[in-house]
Amino acid sequence: MPEHLDLSEHEALRLLSRSPHPYHHQNSELLEPSNRFAYRSSGKDHLLDAPSAPPSASREVTPSSDSGTEADDEHFLKGLPAPRRLRKGLRGCNEILSGTSTPIPSPAFLEEEGRKLSYNLKKYAPLGRRPQSPADRVRRRKEIVRRSAELLIIGFLGLIVFSNGNVQPILHRWHREFYVWIGVSVLLVSLYPLRLVMWAYSYRMPSRKISLSIPSSFDPAPLFYPPAITIFVSLLLAVDNEAVLLPNIILAVCSLPPSLVPTVSSLHTGCDSLHWALSCAPLLLREASWAANTIQTHAGETCSFPVAVSLESMTLLYPLHRNLCSALHTLTTTSLLTAELQLLSISLINLLFLSSSPQAVILKSILWIGGLDILVSCNWVISWGISLARVPKWRFKRTSTPSKPTSTFFSCIMPWRRVRHDLFHAPVDSSSCSSCEAFDDPEDSDGPGSVSPRGPKRVRTMLDGGDASRVEEKPVPTGNPRQKVPSTVSEGKLGSTPLRRHTLPGIDNAPRKSHTHTPSGRRKRTASHSVRAFFSLTQQQAIFRKWIYAAYVYTCIMGAIFLPIPYVGIKKVVADEALHGHEPIGWALGYLFGDLPRFRLEVVSHNLERWICLPPRSLDELGQFRSMGWVDRLRHLYFGEANTRLVLSAYFLVVIVVGLTVVFRLSPIYEVDTRRKVFHFMMVAMFLPSTYIDPTFAALALSIVLAVFLLLDLLRASQLPPLSKPLASFLAPYVDGRDLRGPVVISHIFLLIGCAIPLWLSLASLPRIGTGCLEGWELPTREVSMVSGVVCVGLGDAAASLIGRRYGQRKWLWGGGKSLEGSVAFAFAVFVGLVAAHVWLRVGGWPSAHDDSDTWVVAAQKMGVCATTASLTEAVLTGGNDNVIVPVVLWTCVKSLRV
Repeated sequence: MPEHLDLSEHEALRLLSRSPHPYHHQNSELLEPSNRFAYRSSGKDHLLDAPSAPPSASREVTPSSDSGTEADDEHFLKGLPAPRRLRKGLRGCNEILSGTSTPIPSPAFLEEEGRKLSYNLKKYAPLGRRPQSPADRVRRRKEIVRRSAELLIIGFLGLIVFSNGNVQPILHRWHREFYVWIGVSVLLVSLYPLRLVMWAYSYRMPSRKISLSIPSSFDPAPLFYPPAITIFVSLLLAVDNEAVLLPNIILAVCSLPPSLVPTVSSLHTGCDSLHWALSCAPLLLREASWAANTIQTHAGETCSFPVAVSLESMTLLYPLHRNLCSALHTLTTTSLLTAELQLLSISLINLLFLSSSPQAVILKSILWIGGLDILVSCNWVISWGISLARVPKWRFKRTSTPSKPTSTFFSCIMPWRRVRHDLFHAPVDSSSCSSCEAFDDPEDSDGPGSVSPRGPKRVRTMLDGGDASRVEEKPVPTGNPRQKVPSTVSEGKLGSTPLRRHTLPGIDNAPRKSHTHTPSGRRKRTASHSVRAFFSLTQQQAIFRKWIYAAYVYTCIMGAIFLPIPYVGIKKVVADEALHGHEPIGWALGYLFGDLPRFRLEVVSHNLERWICLPPRSLDELGQFRSMGWVDRLRHLYFGEANTRLVLSAYFLVVIVVGLTVVFRLSPIYEVDTRRKVFHFMMVAMFLPSTYIDPTFAALALSIVLAVFLLLDLLRASQLPPLSKPLASFLAPYVDGRDLRGPVVISHIFLLIGCAIPLWLSLASLPRIGTGCLEGWELPTREVSMVSGVVCVGLGDAAASLIGRRYGQRKWLWGGGKSLEGSVAFAFAVFVGLVAAHVWLRVGGWPSAHDDSDTWVVAAQKMGVCATTASLTEAVLTGGNDNVIVPVVLWTCVKSLRV
């Protein structure tokens, strides 16, 4: 034992070790999370006591399992208190814990020190001196290389965007606003270490002059990705509509981590006044002249759907962003990381203020109108349903079964049981009759002379009521029959402490059963108040209440869709803002079946043309379709636009059926990851060939499927009948670790979003055509960036996973699950997908949105650069989901290089 540790400290430190004998403790009570460990520094007069956790935050553990010593040891260690995590970058040998709030030392959640503390406390007693092992230094160097590579990739992506010829004039016109964003970001990041040092010297006594330490687990994703991706994407979209630029510069400032901004007020209101003021700084350098008539467009062209954000709305972007992030975090809890929450909030705000095309308006109506309706109307009911589903069946109140048969009229007048009792001293119920017992055996009477002198000593028994351990049974004396019986026996016979009819010998001083601890001494897991409120229900009442909750939720969902109230019903908003006043159901019927001769005849004969919009017949009288490619000529002149959509719908259905059949056949044979990649290939088969044919229909289909996925996952998470259990059973074989982090199963949702976001962004940057009820539903040009999401997620991610798991032998320098072979497979698959998309664009004859002056060699070089950048981003990315961030990075590269 070390000299500077006394016996109690040594025992406290020994509790943290992985001992194979978890039951060797001095007492029967296991350590509770509220207990404190005492650690002594190198000086013997300094004692550092970790404060105990508050009772509300104490960790409750379940009883030990029966799987053996090793399993019980694991369970016991889980019940130990978490090691005290000191403030990162402010540690020293004589520093004390302060209750004063400090600036958060890193934007991301740091796990390194909490992981190392329990290991180092066993070896090194001085808290301030924890020398790093060679493995720690190697890991730190690898992480520095990884984060440096991540920063270089983001910088390289910025150079690609800024080198675009259409972006440079925009940068020249908006250079002051960009300087403000860059200046604010650099200033806050530079001042942050200085703030840490000032705080250390103000509240502590640091052991070093500059007490700063960057942990190897530092994740720069919340600091880099949300602002950088927001600026890059807005610059590429500003080529056709510069009104999107200024709001996104403000949102880039809003997305900076709150820990970088000095706190002015101690009130935790969710919005910092200084951060709010910094977000409004770009507005001070720009005159209020961003109306629709001042929007600059590329090559002097006017945008078909000019939009602008008012000055008042841009001033309120910061509180909207902060509160939206808080609401999304409440809904998803731990399912999304910080960078993902920031990007999701920025995307929703852009959709709210800048959506102008019919497809964007429909998506905004689904997410904002429908989402807010369901959130406001069903929030409490869904919470009640989740709490009710958490109650086990045995905790419900048992139904009381009547022990007596139903009484009739004659039995009420002359009860037969009472007659038998009066005549034959028969018992009225299943219990014994006390009067009959007194009549048949008078020796059992409570009188003083009724005790038989021949009676043996009465066995001490456990009683039903009262404190059984305090009742003493003494032997009855045999000499004097008139001696009084002790009062305890007579009182027990009178009913104050009734004896049980079938008894066993009791144990002397038997402890009362505890309601808070198990027999082994562990604390029982107590139910929350929300769950405890349903214990008074029977199981039938609970099932009935679940169906009541489900009926209410389904009614609210239908009301959110079909209520004809402005800004409340999705159908009403879509009709007014996206379809130019046309009824959505009738418009959808004409959109899909408008080219069928029998359908057109029925609509015209029944005079339904005011409800169902029939598309005009495409006639090539003026030769307007001769300049189109052969695919567009077939679609307009021969098949018809609506019939083409029906063919695409049937094709989607066939791919889904075939894919699900393959998945179900592979389920008992292959691993989960292989079965999941079948869904990736299904997305490629559906949208890679069909996106160029009708881009707006593909975007609309993805929006509707996203709404269905979100709605079904809400019903699954709410655990309401009848859809929750089938959905959970269907998704259970295909979930991974990210899906188990929170209540939202994000794999299929992020797969869909990763394929859809590049298409939605491309549609936002391209001009629209169309007449009548289909105004804004046709595109004159196409571009490869439309399918970059499908190529990245469907081909690249699937190839990297399949090849890397089977042939990945060489890992990247920074370790982890990524291999060089998987990254090469990712880059190769993305390159092949981009080449196939480029070839299909040329073969189909669609006019390209960019000039076709590049040769095949130059185009192949650009595609190689895009594929390599996406592969490197996927290899170093840790602070976000690669199914969302990597497709956006690939779209940015393809759009900037004009592939």
